[in-house]
Amino acid sequence: MSTQPRLKTSAMIASLAAEGQPTTSAPFGHALVEAAAADERIVGMTADLGKYTDLHVFAQAYPGRHYQMGMAEQLLMSAGAGMAREGFIPFVTTYGVFASRRAYDFICMAIAEEKLNVKIVCALPGLTTGYGPSHQATEDMAIFRGMPNLTIVDPCDAVDIEQATHAMAAHDGPVYLRLLRGKVPRVLDRFTDYRFEIGKARRLMDGEDALIISSGLMTMRAIEAADLLAERGMHVGVLHSPTIKPLDAQTILDEIRRHPQRPVYVAENHSVIGGLGESVAALLMNAGVHPEFHQIGLPDAFLDAGALPTLHDRYGISTQAMVKTLASRISLTYAS
Repeated sequence: MSTQPRLKTSAMIASLAAEGQPTTSAPFGHALVEAAAADERIVGMTADLGKYTDLHVFAQAYPGRHYQMGMAEQLLMSAGAGMAREGFIPFVTTYGVFASRRAYDFICMAIAEEKLNVKIVCALPGLTTGYGPSHQATEDMAIFRGMPNLTIVDPCDAVDIEQATHAMAAHDGPVYLRLLRGKVPRVLDRFTDYRFEIGKARRLMDGEDALIISSGLMTMRAIEAADLLAERGMHVGVLHSPTIKPLDAQTILDEIRRHPQRPVYVAENHSVIGGLGESVAALLMNAGVHPEFHQIGLPDAFLDAGALPTLHDRYGISTQAMVKTLASRISLTYAS
């Protein structure tokens, strides 16, 4: 019999916030309540995961506009399509693995083909849970990027989520959002002029030694890594691209052309197959722009279960792993 202690649940769902970092609880749920106060067409729907997608906040505020569909994701998407046809704006929530793997055809045929105004909000994107491949949506963006008419959003933090929720409510058409839930860090507050817009990337930090193009929680990591590298005299730019589709091609190309000698790193909490990295690579090839190019992302594999901090180090998406990767490359460039 194994003498290894059983891994605590808290380690497998550890907070993404650093010690002492400001957070907001359930930013999506509270932002949706605000949006619903201004637009009575907004309804909330979930597949028995309201508590785990922060939709319970909406349910408490608007019980008559909340629909619990049970553990039936295909039914959830079909019902959301029906609500949209009747003029409502449904926000449907589940886990990313369930929406992408179990309900793909229903999203494609019932929602995307008809350009219906359904907002699909899914928790546990990429490696944000230690519960293994059954819960880790490491390939969801690859699955959805090929679907016509579907906008894909990968927000960085609570600020991004709050602003994206309002932007989605105002946007006409289907949207898929990768949700960071629970107590979500606030890192974009320091960039006082930052505003989320669908289809727009934003330069957050400037630096001539390297450029990180990132989305989702990897923008948090990129900012932290850039701060630590600055202490070593290495200056790294950070371009946040929260919209994966449509990609902000012009801003990305303009930023790379500003310092064409910089190595470019695309960092994402997603498989290196089919996500932001390959989107940017295709953009650069088609535009005839050829910087030194690297991907920081999850491997093309089913990932391990375990404690999140350990897994982030193992798969190279922790802040310290990013610092090590970039510092070695920048030092090599200086040496040559």
